[in-house]
Amino acid sequence: MLFLFIYSIHILKIELNFMSLQINYKNISVKKNPANLVLFVDDNFSLRGIKKYISVKEYAYISDLLTSIDKNKKIVSYDITSNKKIILISVKKNIISSEAESLGAKFYDNFNNSKLSTFIINCDTIKSSLKNFAGLFLHGLKLKSYNFEKYKSKKNKKKISITIIGKNKPTLSDQVKFKAIENGTFFARDLVSEPGNILHPDEYAKRLKLLKKNGLKITVYDEKKLKKLGMNTLLGVGQGSIRGSYLVTMEWKGLKSNSKPLAFVGKGVCFDTGGISLKPAKFMEDMTYDMAGSATVVGLMKSLAMRKAKVNAVGVVGLVENMPGGNAQRPGDIVKSYSGKTVEILNTDAEGRLVLADALTFTEEKYKPKFIIDLATLTGAIIVSLGSEYAGLFSNDDKLSNQLIDVGEKTEEKVWRMPLNKNFDKLIDSKNADMQNINYVGGAGSTTAAQFLQRFILNKTPWAHLDIAGMAFSKYGGALNSGGATGYGVRLLNKLVEDYYE
Repeated sequence: MLFLFIYSIHILKIELNFMSLQINYKNISVKKNPANLVLFVDDNFSLRGIKKYISVKEYAYISDLLTSIDKNKKIVSYDITSNKKIILISVKKNIISSEAESLGAKFYDNFNNSKLSTFIINCDTIKSSLKNFAGLFLHGLKLKSYNFEKYKSKKNKKKISITIIGKNKPTLSDQVKFKAIENGTFFARDLVSEPGNILHPDEYAKRLKLLKKNGLKITVYDEKKLKKLGMNTLLGVGQGSIRGSYLVTMEWKGLKSNSKPLAFVGKGVCFDTGGISLKPAKFMEDMTYDMAGSATVVGLMKSLAMRKAKVNAVGVVGLVENMPGGNAQRPGDIVKSYSGKTVEILNTDAEGRLVLADALTFTEEKYKPKFIIDLATLTGAIIVSLGSEYAGLFSNDDKLSNQLIDVGEKTEEKVWRMPLNKNFDKLIDSKNADMQNINYVGGAGSTTAAQFLQRFILNKTPWAHLDIAGMAFSKYGGALNSGGATGYGVRLLNKLVEDYYE
Protein backbone atom coordinates (compact mmCIF):
# COMPACT_ATOMS: atom_id res chain seq x y z
CA MET A 1 0.00 0.00 0.00
CA LEU A 2 1.22 3.49 -0.83
CA PHE A 3 0.88 6.04 1.92
CA LEU A 4 1.16 9.77 1.33
CA PHE A 5 2.00 11.99 4.27
CA ILE A 6 2.04 15.79 4.19
CA TYR A 7 3.33 17.77 7.13
CA SER A 8 2.51 21.24 8.45
CA ILE A 9 1.12 24.63 7.49
CA HIS A 10 4.16 24.61 5.30
CA ILE A 11 3.59 21.14 3.97
CA LEU A 12 6.23 18.46 4.03
CA LYS A 13 5.02 15.92 1.50
CA ILE A 14 6.19 12.36 2.08
CA GLU A 15 5.22 9.60 -0.29
CA LEU A 16 5.54 6.26 1.43
CA ASN A 17 6.33 3.47 -0.93
CA PHE A 18 7.95 1.86 2.09
CA MET A 19 9.56 5.15 3.00
CA SER A 20 10.57 6.75 -0.35
CA LEU A 21 10.61 10.46 0.38
CA GLN A 22 9.52 13.62 -1.43
CA ILE A 23 9.42 17.01 0.29
CA ASN A 24 7.37 20.03 -0.89
CA TYR A 25 6.28 23.13 0.99
CA LYS A 26 3.12 25.17 0.42
CA ASN A 27 0.23 26.75 2.33
CA ILE A 28 -3.27 25.35 2.55
CA SER A 29 -6.61 26.63 3.75
CA VAL A 30 -8.38 24.13 5.95
CA LYS A 31 -11.79 25.80 5.51
CA LYS A 32 -11.61 25.49 1.73
CA ASN A 33 -10.28 21.95 1.78
CA PRO A 34 -12.89 19.16 1.64
CA ALA A 35 -10.62 16.64 3.40
CA ASN A 36 -11.73 14.94 6.59
CA LEU A 37 -10.61 16.96 9.60
CA VAL A 38 -8.87 15.22 12.52
CA LEU A 39 -8.79 17.00 15.88
CA PHE A 40 -7.42 15.95 19.26
CA VAL A 41 -9.46 16.31 22.45
CA ASP A 42 -8.91 15.30 26.07
CA ASP A 43 -10.13 12.02 27.51
CA ASN A 44 -13.44 13.64 28.51
CA PHE A 45 -14.06 14.71 24.90
CA SER A 46 -14.13 18.36 25.90
CA LEU A 47 -14.52 20.62 22.84
CA ARG A 48 -13.04 23.75 24.42
CA GLY A 49 -9.67 23.24 22.75
CA ILE A 50 -11.07 22.81 19.24
CA LYS A 51 -13.81 25.45 19.17
CA LYS A 52 -11.79 27.97 17.17
CA TYR A 53 -10.87 25.39 14.51
CA ILE A 54 -14.43 24.52 13.41
CA SER A 55 -17.52 26.51 12.46
CA VAL A 56 -20.25 27.49 14.91
CA LYS A 57 -22.65 25.07 13.24
CA GLU A 58 -20.15 22.21 13.39
CA TYR A 59 -19.44 22.95 17.04
CA ALA A 60 -23.14 22.93 17.97
CA TYR A 61 -23.79 19.77 15.98
CA ILE A 62 -20.92 17.80 17.54
CA SER A 63 -21.66 19.12 21.05
CA ASP A 64 -25.20 17.76 20.80
CA LEU A 65 -24.04 14.32 19.63
CA LEU A 66 -21.30 14.08 22.27
CA THR A 67 -23.85 14.01 25.09
CA SER A 68 -24.40 10.32 24.36
CA ILE A 69 -20.80 9.38 23.52
CA ASP A 70 -19.12 6.38 25.12
CA LYS A 71 -16.16 8.03 26.88
CA ASN A 72 -14.19 4.78 26.63
CA LYS A 73 -13.85 5.23 22.89
CA LYS A 74 -10.59 6.67 21.61
CA ILE A 75 -11.72 7.75 18.14
CA VAL A 76 -15.15 8.98 17.03
CA SER A 77 -16.23 10.51 13.73
CA TYR A 78 -19.16 12.63 12.57
CA ASP A 79 -20.45 13.20 9.05
CA ILE A 80 -20.49 16.94 8.38
CA THR A 81 -21.29 16.70 4.67
CA SER A 82 -21.42 13.86 2.15
CA ASN A 83 -17.67 14.19 1.61
CA LYS A 84 -16.38 15.48 4.93
CA LYS A 85 -16.08 14.06 8.43
CA ILE A 86 -14.79 15.56 11.64
CA ILE A 87 -12.83 12.94 13.55
CA LEU A 88 -12.10 13.37 17.25
CA ILE A 89 -9.22 11.50 18.87
CA SER A 90 -9.19 11.29 22.65
CA VAL A 91 -5.75 11.81 24.24
CA LYS A 92 -5.11 11.62 27.95
CA LYS A 93 -2.73 14.28 29.26
CA ASN A 94 -0.20 11.83 30.70
CA ILE A 95 -0.08 9.57 27.64
CA ILE A 96 3.23 7.74 27.15
CA SER A 97 5.18 7.12 23.95
CA SER A 98 3.99 3.58 23.28
CA GLU A 99 0.37 4.66 23.80
CA ALA A 100 0.78 7.51 21.32
CA GLU A 101 2.17 5.08 18.74
CA SER A 102 -0.67 2.63 19.38
CA LEU A 103 -3.19 5.45 18.97
CA GLY A 104 -1.73 6.25 15.56
CA ALA A 105 -1.98 2.58 14.61
CA LYS A 106 -5.59 2.49 15.81
CA PHE A 107 -6.38 5.51 13.65
CA TYR A 108 -4.95 3.66 10.64
CA ASP A 109 -6.99 0.56 11.44
CA ASN A 110 -10.20 2.58 11.76
CA PHE A 111 -9.99 4.09 8.30
CA ASN A 112 -7.85 1.73 6.27
CA ASN A 113 -10.80 -0.32 5.07
CA SER A 114 -13.12 2.66 4.60
CA LYS A 115 -13.60 4.77 1.48
CA LEU A 116 -11.91 7.73 3.18
CA SER A 117 -8.59 8.70 1.63
CA THR A 118 -7.84 12.34 2.48
CA PHE A 119 -7.29 13.71 5.98
CA ILE A 120 -6.10 16.92 7.61
CA ILE A 121 -4.71 16.52 11.13
CA ASN A 122 -4.57 19.71 13.20
CA CYS A 123 -1.61 19.40 15.57
CA ASP A 124 -2.48 22.67 17.35
CA THR A 125 -5.28 20.79 19.10
CA ILE A 126 -2.79 18.48 20.84
CA LYS A 127 -2.72 19.29 24.56
CA SER A 128 -0.69 16.31 25.74
CA SER A 129 2.44 16.88 27.81
CA LEU A 130 4.23 14.17 25.82
CA LYS A 131 7.10 15.56 23.77
CA ASN A 132 6.65 15.00 20.04
CA PHE A 133 3.22 13.41 20.30
CA ALA A 134 2.55 14.07 16.60
CA GLY A 135 5.74 12.31 15.51
CA LEU A 136 5.00 9.27 17.67
CA PHE A 137 1.38 9.17 16.48
CA LEU A 138 2.48 9.17 12.83
CA HIS A 139 5.22 6.64 13.58
CA GLY A 140 2.66 4.17 14.92
CA LEU A 141 0.38 4.83 11.98
CA LYS A 142 3.14 4.14 9.46
CA LEU A 143 4.35 1.00 11.23
CA LYS A 144 0.78 -0.35 11.16
CA SER A 145 0.42 0.44 7.45
CA TYR A 146 3.04 -2.12 6.37
CA ASN A 147 1.76 -4.81 4.04
CA PHE A 148 3.80 -7.39 2.13
CA GLU A 149 2.20 -7.67 -1.32
CA LYS A 150 5.27 -8.31 -3.45
CA TYR A 151 4.01 -11.58 -4.92
CA LYS A 152 0.33 -10.68 -5.39
CA SER A 153 -0.77 -10.10 -8.97
CA LYS A 154 -3.44 -7.64 -7.80
CA LYS A 155 -2.08 -5.12 -5.34
CA ASN A 156 -3.95 -2.66 -3.16
CA LYS A 157 -3.63 0.65 -4.99
CA LYS A 158 -5.41 2.80 -2.45
CA LYS A 159 -3.64 6.04 -1.51
CA ILE A 160 -4.21 7.81 1.77
CA SER A 161 -3.23 11.45 1.98
CA ILE A 162 -2.65 12.98 5.39
CA THR A 163 -1.89 16.66 5.84
CA ILE A 164 -0.44 17.74 9.16
CA ILE A 165 -1.07 21.39 10.02
CA GLY A 166 -0.04 23.37 13.08
CA LYS A 167 3.09 24.19 15.00
CA ASN A 168 3.42 20.84 16.79
CA LYS A 169 4.67 18.94 13.74
CA PRO A 170 7.72 16.68 14.13
CA THR A 171 11.05 18.43 13.84
CA LEU A 172 13.31 17.67 10.90
CA SER A 173 15.67 15.66 13.13
CA ASP A 174 12.74 13.63 14.48
CA GLN A 175 11.52 12.99 10.94
CA VAL A 176 14.96 11.60 10.07
CA LYS A 177 15.01 9.42 13.20
CA PHE A 178 11.52 8.01 12.68
CA LYS A 179 12.17 7.40 9.00
CA ALA A 180 15.35 5.47 9.84
CA ILE A 181 13.56 3.27 12.38
CA GLU A 182 10.69 2.64 9.98
CA ASN A 183 13.08 1.77 7.17
CA GLY A 184 14.95 -0.67 9.38
CA THR A 185 11.76 -2.26 10.68
CA PHE A 186 10.24 -2.57 7.20
CA PHE A 187 13.48 -4.02 5.83
CA ALA A 188 13.49 -6.63 8.59
CA ARG A 189 9.83 -7.44 7.87
CA ASP A 190 10.55 -7.72 4.15
CA LEU A 191 13.37 -10.19 4.77
CA VAL A 192 11.29 -12.37 7.06
CA SER A 193 8.33 -12.29 4.66
CA GLU A 194 10.34 -13.56 1.68
CA PRO A 195 9.82 -17.24 0.79
CA GLY A 196 12.68 -19.68 1.16
CA ASN A 197 13.07 -20.25 -2.57
CA ILE A 198 13.83 -16.53 -3.01
CA LEU A 199 15.74 -15.57 0.12
CA HIS A 200 18.20 -18.41 0.42
CA PRO A 201 21.67 -17.73 1.90
CA ASP A 202 23.23 -16.83 -1.47
CA GLU A 203 20.58 -14.18 -2.19
CA TYR A 204 20.59 -12.93 1.41
CA ALA A 205 24.34 -12.30 1.31
CA LYS A 206 23.94 -10.38 -1.97
CA ARG A 207 21.25 -8.15 -0.47
CA LEU A 208 23.43 -7.35 2.52
CA LYS A 209 26.20 -6.14 0.22
CA LEU A 210 23.80 -3.44 -0.99
CA LEU A 211 23.81 -1.89 2.50
CA LYS A 212 27.18 -0.36 1.65
CA LYS A 213 25.22 2.53 0.14
CA ASN A 214 23.95 3.35 3.65
CA GLY A 215 27.51 3.76 4.93
CA LEU A 216 27.96 0.31 6.44
CA LYS A 217 31.15 -1.66 5.96
CA ILE A 218 30.06 -5.11 4.75
CA THR A 219 32.31 -8.18 4.86
CA VAL A 220 31.09 -11.54 3.56
CA TYR A 221 32.81 -14.74 4.69
CA ASP A 222 31.95 -17.56 2.30
CA GLU A 223 32.41 -21.30 2.87
CA LYS A 224 36.05 -21.27 1.84
CA LYS A 225 36.86 -18.54 4.36
CA LEU A 226 34.71 -20.14 7.06
CA LYS A 227 36.49 -23.48 6.66
CA LYS A 228 39.82 -21.72 6.99
CA LEU A 229 38.61 -20.02 10.17
CA GLY A 230 37.34 -23.31 11.59
CA MET A 231 33.66 -22.40 11.85
CA ASN A 232 32.54 -26.00 11.69
CA THR A 233 29.41 -25.76 13.82
CA LEU A 234 27.98 -23.11 11.46
CA LEU A 235 29.11 -24.97 8.34
CA GLY A 236 27.74 -28.27 9.61
CA VAL A 237 24.20 -26.88 9.65
CA GLY A 238 24.32 -25.86 6.00
CA GLN A 239 26.24 -28.78 4.51
CA GLY A 240 23.10 -30.61 3.36
CA SER A 241 21.97 -27.69 1.20
CA ILE A 242 22.95 -26.86 -2.38
CA ARG A 243 23.14 -23.24 -1.20
CA GLY A 244 26.20 -21.69 0.36
CA SER A 245 26.72 -20.83 4.02
CA TYR A 246 27.96 -17.40 5.08
CA LEU A 247 28.93 -15.18 7.95
CA VAL A 248 28.32 -11.50 7.17
CA THR A 249 29.53 -8.57 9.27
CA MET A 250 28.09 -5.04 9.09
CA GLU A 251 30.13 -2.30 10.76
CA TRP A 252 28.90 1.20 11.58
CA LYS A 253 31.42 3.75 12.80
CA GLY A 254 29.48 6.71 14.18
CA LEU A 255 32.28 7.91 16.44
CA LYS A 256 35.68 9.22 15.43
CA SER A 257 37.26 7.41 18.36
CA ASN A 258 38.13 3.73 18.26
CA SER A 259 35.90 2.97 21.22
CA LYS A 260 34.65 -0.58 21.63
CA PRO A 261 31.60 -1.25 19.47
CA LEU A 262 28.23 -2.56 20.52
CA ALA A 263 27.74 -6.00 18.96
CA PHE A 264 24.53 -7.60 17.71
CA VAL A 265 24.48 -11.19 16.44
CA GLY A 266 21.61 -12.87 14.58
CA LYS A 267 20.59 -16.39 13.61
CA GLY A 268 19.94 -16.54 9.87
CA VAL A 269 18.54 -19.99 9.07
CA CYS A 270 16.79 -19.09 5.82
CA PHE A 271 14.76 -22.28 5.86
CA ASP A 272 14.75 -24.96 8.53
CA THR A 273 13.52 -28.43 7.62
CA GLY A 274 15.16 -29.81 10.74
CA GLY A 275 17.74 -31.59 8.57
CA ILE A 276 18.02 -35.35 9.10
CA SER A 277 15.96 -34.87 12.29
CA LEU A 278 13.14 -33.82 9.98
CA LYS A 279 10.30 -31.66 11.27
CA PRO A 280 6.65 -32.68 10.78
CA ALA A 281 5.19 -31.36 7.52
CA LYS A 282 2.42 -29.39 9.24
CA PHE A 283 3.43 -25.73 9.65
CA MET A 284 6.88 -26.32 8.20
CA GLU A 285 6.11 -23.46 5.78
CA ASP A 286 6.52 -21.10 8.73
CA MET A 287 10.20 -21.98 8.90
CA THR A 288 10.94 -19.24 6.37
CA TYR A 289 11.01 -16.95 9.42
CA ASP A 290 13.75 -18.92 11.19
CA MET A 291 16.10 -16.15 10.03
CA ALA A 292 14.19 -13.43 11.90
CA GLY A 293 17.00 -12.88 14.43
CA SER A 294 19.37 -11.99 11.61
CA ALA A 295 16.70 -9.75 10.01
CA THR A 296 16.43 -7.79 13.25
CA VAL A 297 20.20 -7.26 13.32
CA VAL A 298 20.20 -6.17 9.67
CA GLY A 299 17.25 -3.81 10.20
CA LEU A 300 18.89 -2.32 13.28
CA MET A 301 22.19 -1.71 11.51
CA LYS A 302 20.39 -0.04 8.61
CA SER A 303 18.50 2.19 11.06
CA LEU A 304 21.66 3.20 12.92
CA ALA A 305 23.38 4.08 9.65
CA MET A 306 20.42 6.02 8.26
CA ARG A 307 20.07 8.18 11.34
CA LYS A 308 23.84 8.60 11.68
CA ALA A 309 23.84 7.19 15.21
CA LYS A 310 26.70 8.48 17.34
CA VAL A 311 27.96 5.06 18.30
CA ASN A 312 30.25 2.35 17.00
CA ALA A 313 28.33 -0.85 16.31
CA VAL A 314 28.72 -4.15 14.50
CA GLY A 315 26.12 -6.61 13.31
CA VAL A 316 27.07 -10.24 12.64
CA VAL A 317 24.72 -12.76 10.99
CA GLY A 318 25.21 -16.43 10.19
CA LEU A 319 23.32 -17.42 7.03
CA VAL A 320 22.57 -21.09 6.34
CA GLU A 321 19.85 -23.41 5.05
CA ASN A 322 19.15 -26.56 7.08
CA MET A 323 18.26 -29.31 4.62
CA PRO A 324 18.32 -33.11 4.57
CA GLY A 325 20.49 -34.70 1.90
CA GLY A 326 23.31 -37.08 1.16
CA ASN A 327 25.84 -34.67 2.60
CA ALA A 328 23.72 -33.46 5.52
CA GLN A 329 24.96 -33.49 9.09
CA ARG A 330 23.90 -36.63 10.99
CA PRO A 331 22.74 -37.15 14.56
CA GLY A 332 25.81 -38.46 16.40
CA ASP A 333 28.32 -36.35 14.46
CA ILE A 334 30.95 -34.49 16.48
CA VAL A 335 32.20 -31.12 15.21
CA LYS A 336 34.85 -28.70 16.41
CA SER A 337 33.69 -25.11 16.82
CA TYR A 338 35.59 -21.89 16.09
CA SER A 339 36.24 -21.64 19.85
CA GLY A 340 38.01 -25.03 19.83
CA LYS A 341 35.25 -26.67 21.86
CA THR A 342 33.68 -29.83 20.45
CA VAL A 343 29.96 -30.46 20.09
CA GLU A 344 28.10 -33.75 19.70
CA ILE A 345 25.09 -33.31 17.43
CA LEU A 346 22.23 -35.30 18.95
CA ASN A 347 19.49 -33.53 17.00
CA THR A 348 20.05 -31.67 13.72
CA ASP A 349 16.94 -29.58 14.39
CA ALA A 350 18.75 -27.85 17.26
CA GLU A 351 20.73 -25.97 14.61
CA GLY A 352 20.37 -22.30 15.53
CA ARG A 353 22.62 -22.59 18.55
CA LEU A 354 25.30 -24.15 16.33
CA VAL A 355 25.20 -21.17 13.97
CA LEU A 356 25.32 -18.73 16.89
CA ALA A 357 28.10 -20.61 18.69
CA ASP A 358 30.69 -19.77 16.04
CA ALA A 359 29.28 -16.30 15.43
CA LEU A 360 29.43 -15.36 19.12
CA THR A 361 33.03 -16.42 19.68
CA PHE A 362 34.12 -14.79 16.42
CA THR A 363 32.39 -11.52 17.36
CA GLU A 364 33.89 -11.45 20.84
CA GLU A 365 37.40 -12.26 19.62
CA LYS A 366 37.51 -9.98 16.58
CA TYR A 367 35.68 -6.88 17.86
CA LYS A 368 36.16 -7.03 21.68
CA PRO A 369 32.79 -5.27 22.09
CA LYS A 370 31.23 -3.51 25.08
CA PHE A 371 28.49 -6.11 24.99
CA ILE A 372 27.03 -8.77 22.72
CA ILE A 373 23.30 -9.23 22.20
CA ASP A 374 22.19 -12.16 20.08
CA LEU A 375 18.71 -12.72 18.71
CA ALA A 376 17.24 -15.98 17.45
CA THR A 377 14.00 -17.82 16.87
CA LEU A 378 15.69 -20.50 18.92
CA THR A 379 13.17 -22.66 20.76
CA GLY A 380 9.50 -23.56 20.70
CA ALA A 381 9.78 -23.91 24.46
CA ILE A 382 9.94 -20.12 24.89
CA ILE A 383 6.51 -19.85 23.25
CA VAL A 384 5.16 -22.32 25.81
CA SER A 385 6.63 -20.13 28.55
CA LEU A 386 5.89 -16.61 27.31
CA GLY A 387 3.56 -16.88 24.34
CA SER A 388 3.64 -13.88 22.01
CA GLU A 389 3.88 -11.21 24.70
CA TYR A 390 7.54 -11.35 25.73
CA ALA A 391 10.84 -12.43 24.27
CA GLY A 392 12.91 -14.62 26.55
CA LEU A 393 15.96 -12.81 27.94
CA PHE A 394 18.97 -14.76 29.19
CA SER A 395 22.05 -12.88 30.28
CA ASN A 396 25.28 -12.95 32.27
CA ASP A 397 24.97 -9.25 33.11
CA ASP A 398 22.40 -7.54 35.36
CA LYS A 399 23.05 -4.04 34.02
CA LEU A 400 22.47 -5.00 30.40
CA SER A 401 19.41 -7.04 31.38
CA ASN A 402 17.84 -4.13 33.25
CA GLN A 403 18.49 -1.81 30.30
CA LEU A 404 16.76 -4.23 27.93
CA ILE A 405 13.79 -4.62 30.27
CA ASP A 406 13.47 -0.82 30.51
CA VAL A 407 13.52 -0.13 26.77
CA GLY A 408 11.26 -3.13 26.19
CA GLU A 409 8.57 -1.46 28.28
CA LYS A 410 9.05 1.86 26.48
CA THR A 411 8.73 0.35 23.01
CA GLU A 412 6.20 -2.37 23.84
CA GLU A 413 8.75 -4.90 22.56
CA LYS A 414 8.91 -6.54 25.93
CA VAL A 415 11.43 -9.02 27.33
CA TRP A 416 11.23 -11.31 30.38
CA ARG A 417 14.39 -12.46 32.09
CA MET A 418 14.79 -16.21 32.43
CA PRO A 419 17.32 -18.10 34.58
CA LEU A 420 20.82 -19.26 33.78
CA ASN A 421 22.66 -21.42 36.28
CA LYS A 422 25.69 -23.71 36.28
CA ASN A 423 23.43 -26.54 37.47
CA PHE A 424 21.91 -26.64 33.99
CA ASP A 425 25.33 -27.48 32.53
CA LYS A 426 25.00 -31.14 33.40
CA LEU A 427 22.04 -31.35 31.00
CA ILE A 428 24.21 -30.46 28.00
CA ASP A 429 27.46 -32.16 29.00
CA SER A 430 28.36 -34.94 26.57
CA LYS A 431 30.14 -38.24 27.24
CA ASN A 432 31.79 -38.10 23.84
CA ALA A 433 32.55 -34.39 23.36
CA ASP A 434 32.75 -31.17 25.36
CA MET A 435 28.99 -30.72 25.07
CA GLN A 436 25.90 -31.93 23.23
CA ASN A 437 23.51 -29.68 21.33
CA ILE A 438 20.30 -30.71 23.13
CA ASN A 439 19.13 -31.82 26.54
CA TYR A 440 17.85 -35.37 26.11
CA VAL A 441 16.68 -35.60 29.73
CA GLY A 442 13.80 -33.22 28.93
CA GLY A 443 12.63 -29.87 30.28
CA ALA A 444 14.24 -26.42 30.40
CA GLY A 445 14.53 -26.34 26.61
CA SER A 446 15.04 -22.59 26.27
CA THR A 447 17.36 -22.36 29.27
CA THR A 448 19.62 -25.21 28.19
CA ALA A 449 19.83 -23.65 24.71
CA ALA A 450 20.93 -20.37 26.29
CA GLN A 451 23.29 -22.21 28.63
CA PHE A 452 24.84 -23.80 25.52
CA LEU A 453 25.36 -20.36 23.92
CA GLN A 454 26.91 -18.94 27.08
CA ARG A 455 29.75 -21.46 26.79
CA PHE A 456 30.93 -19.64 23.65
CA ILE A 457 31.36 -16.30 25.45
CA LEU A 458 34.96 -16.88 26.45
CA ASN A 459 36.13 -13.57 27.95
CA LYS A 460 33.25 -12.62 30.26
CA THR A 461 31.92 -10.00 27.83
CA PRO A 462 28.49 -8.74 28.95
CA TRP A 463 26.08 -10.81 26.89
CA ALA A 464 22.35 -11.19 26.43
CA HIS A 465 20.45 -13.75 24.39
CA LEU A 466 16.94 -12.93 23.18
CA ASP A 467 14.83 -15.92 22.18
CA ILE A 468 12.29 -14.27 19.87
CA ALA A 469 10.50 -17.39 18.59
CA GLY A 470 7.14 -16.11 19.85
CA MET A 471 7.67 -12.53 18.72
CA ALA A 472 9.06 -12.58 15.18
CA PHE A 473 5.88 -13.56 13.38
CA SER A 474 2.25 -12.95 14.25
CA LYS A 475 -0.71 -14.79 12.73
CA TYR A 476 -3.22 -12.29 14.08
CA GLY A 477 -1.29 -9.00 14.14
CA GLY A 478 -0.30 -6.73 17.00
CA ALA A 479 -0.59 -3.11 18.07
CA LEU A 480 1.89 -1.87 15.45
CA ASN A 481 1.72 -4.58 12.80
CA SER A 482 -1.08 -6.08 10.76
CA GLY A 483 -0.03 -9.73 10.90
CA GLY A 484 2.92 -11.59 9.47
CA ALA A 485 6.49 -10.50 10.11
CA THR A 486 6.72 -8.06 13.02
CA GLY A 487 10.28 -6.74 12.78
CA TYR A 488 10.51 -7.35 16.52
CA GLY A 489 13.73 -6.08 18.07
CA VAL A 490 14.65 -3.26 15.69
CA ARG A 491 12.86 -0.63 17.76
CA LEU A 492 13.87 -2.30 21.03
CA LEU A 493 17.59 -2.26 20.26
CA ASN A 494 17.51 1.16 18.63
CA LYS A 495 15.99 2.51 21.86
CA LEU A 496 18.68 0.72 23.87
CA VAL A 497 21.37 2.45 21.81
CA GLU A 498 19.60 5.81 21.92
CA ASP A 499 18.88 5.87 25.65
CA TYR A 500 22.04 4.29 27.07
CA TYR A 501 24.92 4.37 24.61
CA GLU A 502 24.75 7.58 22.54
